[in-house]
Amino acid sequence: MKQFTTGDLNKQVGDVTDAAAREPVVITRYRKPRYVLMSYEHYERIRAGADPRRTVKASEIPDEHAELFAGALDRLSRGEGYDDES
Repeated sequence: MKQFTTGDLNKQVGDVTDAAAREPVVITRYRKPRYVLMSYEHYERIRAGADPRRTVKASEIPDEHAELFAGALDRLSRGEGYDDES
Protein backbone atom coordinates (compact mmCIF):
# COMPACT_ATOMS: atom_id res chain seq x y z
CA MET A 1 0.00 0.00 0.00
CA LYS A 2 1.43 3.34 -1.00
CA GLN A 3 1.90 6.09 1.55
CA PHE A 4 1.70 9.84 1.18
CA THR A 5 2.05 12.62 3.70
CA THR A 6 -0.60 15.27 4.28
CA GLY A 7 1.86 17.65 2.61
CA ASP A 8 1.93 15.39 -0.47
CA LEU A 9 -1.85 15.48 -0.51
CA ASN A 10 -1.81 19.28 -0.55
CA LYS A 11 0.93 19.59 -3.17
CA GLN A 12 0.31 16.55 -5.39
CA VAL A 13 -3.42 15.91 -5.17
CA GLY A 14 -3.48 14.48 -8.70
CA ASP A 15 -0.76 11.91 -7.97
CA VAL A 16 -2.37 10.90 -4.68
CA THR A 17 -5.86 10.52 -6.13
CA ASP A 18 -4.50 8.62 -9.15
CA ALA A 19 -2.82 6.16 -6.77
CA ALA A 20 -6.02 5.90 -4.69
CA ALA A 21 -7.97 5.06 -7.84
CA ARG A 22 -5.85 1.90 -8.20
CA GLU A 23 -5.63 0.86 -4.55
CA PRO A 24 -6.19 2.33 -1.08
CA VAL A 25 -3.37 4.63 0.02
CA VAL A 26 -2.27 5.65 3.50
CA ILE A 27 -2.05 9.34 4.36
CA THR A 28 0.42 10.02 7.15
CA ARG A 29 0.67 12.98 9.46
CA TYR A 30 3.75 13.49 11.63
CA ARG A 31 5.06 10.16 10.27
CA LYS A 32 2.08 8.19 11.61
CA PRO A 33 -0.69 6.64 9.51
CA ARG A 34 -3.81 8.77 9.98
CA TYR A 35 -6.14 8.23 7.02
CA VAL A 36 -6.86 5.85 4.17
CA LEU A 37 -7.94 7.23 0.80
CA MET A 38 -9.63 4.91 -1.69
CA SER A 39 -11.97 5.02 -4.64
CA TYR A 40 -15.66 5.26 -3.91
CA GLU A 41 -16.20 1.94 -5.72
CA HIS A 42 -13.70 0.20 -3.44
CA TYR A 43 -15.37 1.74 -0.39
CA GLU A 44 -18.79 0.55 -1.54
CA ARG A 45 -17.49 -3.00 -2.09
CA ILE A 46 -16.08 -3.08 1.44
CA ARG A 47 -19.20 -1.53 2.91
CA ALA A 48 -21.46 -4.01 1.12
CA GLY A 49 -19.32 -6.93 2.21
CA ALA A 50 -18.77 -7.81 -1.44
CA ASP A 51 -14.99 -7.99 -1.10
CA PRO A 52 -14.24 -11.74 -1.07
CA ARG A 53 -10.75 -11.32 0.35
CA ARG A 54 -10.15 -12.36 3.92
CA THR A 55 -7.26 -13.27 6.16
CA VAL A 56 -6.73 -16.68 7.68
CA LYS A 57 -4.08 -18.36 9.76
CA ALA A 58 -1.75 -20.65 7.83
CA SER A 59 -3.29 -23.60 9.63
CA GLU A 60 -6.74 -22.59 8.31
CA ILE A 61 -5.84 -22.39 4.61
CA PRO A 62 -8.09 -24.69 2.56
CA ASP A 63 -6.17 -27.72 1.26
CA GLU A 64 -6.56 -26.71 -2.39
CA HIS A 65 -5.03 -23.28 -1.69
CA ALA A 66 -2.26 -24.74 0.46
CA GLU A 67 -1.28 -27.04 -2.40
CA LEU A 68 -1.20 -24.14 -4.88
CA PHE A 69 0.83 -22.03 -2.47
CA ALA A 70 3.30 -24.85 -1.76
CA GLY A 71 3.73 -25.47 -5.49
CA ALA A 72 4.40 -21.80 -6.16
CA LEU A 73 6.96 -21.67 -3.35
CA ASP A 74 8.70 -24.75 -4.73
CA ARG A 75 8.94 -23.20 -8.20
CA LEU A 76 10.28 -19.94 -6.79
CA SER A 77 12.85 -21.79 -4.67
CA ARG A 78 14.14 -23.40 -7.89
CA GLY A 79 14.40 -19.96 -9.50
CA GLU A 80 11.40 -20.49 -11.75
CA GLY A 81 8.61 -18.00 -12.18
CA TYR A 82 10.52 -14.75 -11.74
CA ASP A 83 10.69 -14.04 -15.47
CA ASP A 84 6.95 -14.71 -15.91
CA GLU A 85 5.93 -11.56 -14.07
CA SER A 86 5.07 -8.45 -16.01
